Amino acid sequence: MEFFCFHRDRPGSLALREELGEAHWSYMDRYADELIARGPTFADHGETLTGSVHIVDLPDPAAARAFAFDEPNYQAGAYRDVLLRRWRNLLGRTMWDFPGGRTGGDRYLVLGLGTGEAADLAVPPDKDDLIAYGPLLSDDGTAWLGTAALVRAPDPDRARAVLTADRYAAVEVHEWEFGGRR
Repeated sequence: MEFFCFHRDRPGSLALREELGEAHWSYMDRYADELIARGPTFADHGETLTGSVHIVDLPDPAAARAFAFDEPNYQAGAYRDVLLRRWRNLLGRTMWDFPGGRTGGDRYLVLGLGTGEAADLAVPPDKDDLIAYGPLLSDDGTAWLGTAALVRAPDPDRARAVLTADRYAAVEVHEWEFGGRR
């Protein structure tokens, strides 16, 4: 089962995150084979760290909750909240298989929080700039709760356009970059 996990930073937690850097990396190393995508989010044109995205393939919701809430930064209080949802990998690949590579162009997390009838359940026709894409689902996988995408785009508005306009209660666009040990 695939899960989307977005840890949002608590304001002022950068020093704590830096202090726990190796603990975070070591923790994530344990999941290297299960990770579909990962990386930090930013604001202010990459100047301010705002969170961490991890898309991971785990056996069940309990394992996903353990992954999200045992993470060292979470345990230490660096995060203000965690969005954890079942996810379906509609591209069928990891971010490391993205033909556009790790660098070149701006990258974004586009997070559409849904209400009502499901939207964007198929991969958009122009998928060349999609790094990861899929619906956010309830724990049992039956209810659509939104859509999450990692996108290469020239600007936030173009990234936002990967989702169908007016089909979401809210859409967030965050600057994002490929994560993992360098």
